[in-house]
Amino acid sequence: MLDGDVVVIGGGYAGVRLAKRLDATARVTLVDRKDVFFHRIASLRAGVRPDWSFTPFIPYDRLLTNGRVVVGKAVRIDTTERQVVLATGERLPYDVLVIATGADYPEPARFTGTTAEEAAKSFAGHQQQIAGAGHVLVVGGGPSGVELSAEIRLARPDARVTLAHSGPELLHSTGSTRAGRKARSWLESHDVEVRLDAFMSPGFDFGMYRDAQGGIIEADHSFWATGTTPNTLWLRLAGHGDWLNPAGHVKVDQALRVQGWLDVFAVGDVNDATELKITPAALAQADLAAHNIRAYLNSAGKHRKEPRFYRPIHRTPIIVPFGPADGVTLLPVPGGETAVLGSRTTTLAKAKTLMTPFMRRQLGYTAA
Repeated sequence: MLDGDVVVIGGGYAGVRLAKRLDATARVTLVDRKDVFFHRIASLRAGVRPDWSFTPFIPYDRLLTNGRVVVGKAVRIDTTERQVVLATGERLPYDVLVIATGADYPEPARFTGTTAEEAAKSFAGHQQQIAGAGHVLVVGGGPSGVELSAEIRLARPDARVTLAHSGPELLHSTGSTRAGRKARSWLESHDVEVRLDAFMSPGFDFGMYRDAQGGIIEADHSFWATGTTPNTLWLRLAGHGDWLNPAGHVKVDQALRVQGWLDVFAVGDVNDATELKITPAALAQADLAAHNIRAYLNSAGKHRKEPRFYRPIHRTPIIVPFGPADGVTLLPVPGGETAVLGSRTTTLAKAKTLMTPFMRRQLGYTAA
């Protein structure tokens, strides 16, 4: 016996995990504008290497046993009737609603279009531009910028590659100076030019870029690995701007419910529960929200179960590959310190496969 209708808007890491967790106990409908799951962790390599073009795409068809996946775009939430309205006009009734629309990432970590073929075509365009470029500029020295620079260098050992970062050291958001030094050392030993304290902006001419001091860099192709934007514009347009904080994230309470609502949750990159927008946090939030949703659906009145509270993850392993066989791993250890591990650990944990087998298993497919 399945209890209640749960509509999950967004089929990214958090949405998929939560839908799967609730599949045996509720009538789950997962809504996503894409026709496949997008394994974003593999997208930077896919944007550089043709043999990875289709690796990030995993079908949704084996995810749910009882529930269903609807390919469509949510445009409105009718909280009075408790229905999600799709662009087609279809209405999906809910007892509990989950917003898991994630965040928008810069190219090539963006899913372009709505089908795997359209997204793969976008990857192919980046691959061709990288293959033909004399000079590639990557802006942003966080984990994504470092990883992308390394992938480009390994794919194009003969090209000029520059990584420009506005901060004083690479990976500075991780809080580990040692990890930043390790990344810079690897890049510079592979002839990647690293420019620190270099806040870049596009110049007036195509292919021209300026730093804050007025210096000019000319490049044939550029990537901007400078952060993400929560996918919440649709909520603002639908009249739910009061659900959002100034940065555009959905405001949630400690139980991951949208503030002021007992039957609406928000999980993953889309909410304001934690500053650390990484996959482990999204999965942890999905697990906790699934528990709280089950408690909400299975209890009433004076017997209502108390929800569990989410504790933001401030210290978690961070893995930054330098291509498929090297990288740096930051591992928190007791006492507030962080261990910095090298190529062997990083290769086994992430760099070689970019966690693709893990995500394929999550969606009901074999690891291969």
